[in-house]
Amino acid sequence: MIDLKTAPYAALLLRVVTGLLFITHGLTKLFVFTPAGTMGYFSSLGLPGFLGIIVMILEIVGGVALILGVKTREFSFVLGLELLGAALFGHIQNGFSFANPNGGGWEYPVMWAFVQFALALLGDGVHALLPSRRLK
Repeated sequence: MIDLKTAPYAALLLRVVTGLLFITHGLTKLFVFTPAGTMGYFSSLGLPGFLGIIVMILEIVGGVALILGVKTREFSFVLGLELLGAALFGHIQNGFSFANPNGGGWEYPVMWAFVQFALALLGDGVHALLPSRRLK
């Protein structure tokens, strides 16, 4: 049985943890790989290079939004789609296991995509700055 009294705190926990991970990944693209390197990587995958900049910004802004509880449903859904794109374009060729010696497989980004979709269904939880609309 689901304890509806603690579900809002579970949503808060997911918001903060995934928000921190997205910020970390976005800032890695910005400061370690650099925007030029990120664009080059996306181009090497056959994607438009500018998409790397959009993903970098989405991860940073989306991560902050999740932590603050700003439009959690919307940001979680879009970030889930971004993770499915990462699995499809950046990881699927490496097989299933993320521990694959050829580079990370698709299991990890797909799992995080579904975590984001679950958060989109759960909603903001407690302590949200700008809550999403409630699902009917």
